[in-house]
Amino acid sequence: MIHCYQFNEHNIVLDVNSGAVHLVSGVAYDILNFIHASGVFPPPGETPGTTPGGDLAPEGPLAIALCAALAEKHPAGVLTEALAEIRALAEAGMLFTDDSQVTPDMLEGRGAVIKAMCLHVAHDCNMACRYCFGDTGAFSGPRGLLSRETGKKAFDFLIRQSGARRNLEIDFFGGEPLMNFGVVKELVAYGREQEKRAGKNIRFTLTTNGLLLDEEKEAFINRHMDNVILSLDGRPEVNDAMRKTVGGQSAYARTAGNLRRFQQSRQGTYYVRGTFTKYNLDFSEDVRHLAEMGFPGVSVEPVVADKTRDFALREEDVPRILEEYDKLAQLYLEYAERGQTFAFFHFNMDLSQGPCVVKRVSGCGAGTEYVAVSPEGDIYPCHQFVGEPDFKLGNVNDEGFHNALYERFNAAHIYNKPACAGCWAKFYCSGGCHANAWHENEDLLKPYALGCALEKKRVECAIGIAAHLAPPRLP
Repeated sequence: MIHCYQFNEHNIVLDVNSGAVHLVSGVAYDILNFIHASGVFPPPGETPGTTPGGDLAPEGPLAIALCAALAEKHPAGVLTEALAEIRALAEAGMLFTDDSQVTPDMLEGRGAVIKAMCLHVAHDCNMACRYCFGDTGAFSGPRGLLSRETGKKAFDFLIRQSGARRNLEIDFFGGEPLMNFGVVKELVAYGREQEKRAGKNIRFTLTTNGLLLDEEKEAFINRHMDNVILSLDGRPEVNDAMRKTVGGQSAYARTAGNLRRFQQSRQGTYYVRGTFTKYNLDFSEDVRHLAEMGFPGVSVEPVVADKTRDFALREEDVPRILEEYDKLAQLYLEYAERGQTFAFFHFNMDLSQGPCVVKRVSGCGAGTEYVAVSPEGDIYPCHQFVGEPDFKLGNVNDEGFHNALYERFNAAHIYNKPACAGCWAKFYCSGGCHANAWHENEDLLKPYALGCALEKKRVECAIGIAAHLAPPRLP
């Protein structure tokens, strides 16, 4: 399987199964595009006459067919030379490869080891964002704060369930976690004590809307939080259309001021995360706004909401959104040319290495190696399942723990998802978000189609940007 597309002046061909990315000439691109469109690929093999690319030999049936089809566009000698280069790539295992290096049984018997936790320290919020999947912080239940006792049991649970894994992650989440900042401070201290005793290393993250940030909190966060996620949607009018305080007041000015001050003091990793809806399909301007505010890392995500909501994204919005990602890619390159590159989350891609092959197949660790814990101590596959009774896995106060949904989530990999079988981006998105699949289709094995379309475009832009900024050498 191959995927061919063009980005600016580059002709890009992705070999899906090997992950090889090729920048090719116009002639080679036309040949490979013809092969892709015909659906007839050179068979992989090892015996003479059936070696990878063997059908591309001058006397091969595929070579004869494509030379005839492209004769008016390219001279025969040029086609023959390009075919020889393509055949060499195939024989080197960099084109037309199969996926024999990955088998579904690689995902079996991995063991239910938990390495990351989203700890809900507050099921309450000082904002009432219209698109909040967590019911403005309440998660369809009573509003409340995590107690220090339950928080400590959650830490103990993670350490106990982590097995031999040394590096663990805890995200202080909400609602708004700064509404329960005293408990956050106590739990960080407790975590540092317990990690030493258990021989672990805990990496802390805090997600906040920033309204309660002050110098005291900033100092603590800078000392103890490995990563910070700050919520702001972009331009003032865009942010305030969806993100208001509980009392209905504008939140932009106060939030932006606090985030700017935090930015000046922050030494560690952080980024700003926004959401775009049907009302700001020109979201590249919101990314521009955040970049011009000086934030080095930006993520603007598509809203996921019931289609009856006025701000929800729908299929008819997809072409417009794809155009906007193209605009965003050009904005990224404009900044890079001025030496002012900002990191847009979905365009960060390392083509020289990446997640291990098992991770590429299984994707999100929700329900297997990642869980969320509510203020009551209830355990769920991830933060987007919190409050749903059918997905409750247990409670940190219980004696013992058995994840009854482990096999179900462990089986939700790309080889069990029919929609992923013929998708060129399957090793990049790894099947997509489990929660989105369930909430859209009530089926973990049926990906969220709109999300798939957007992810494929983001991957194309990311690879195109990498190719434009640092073109790899062809063999």
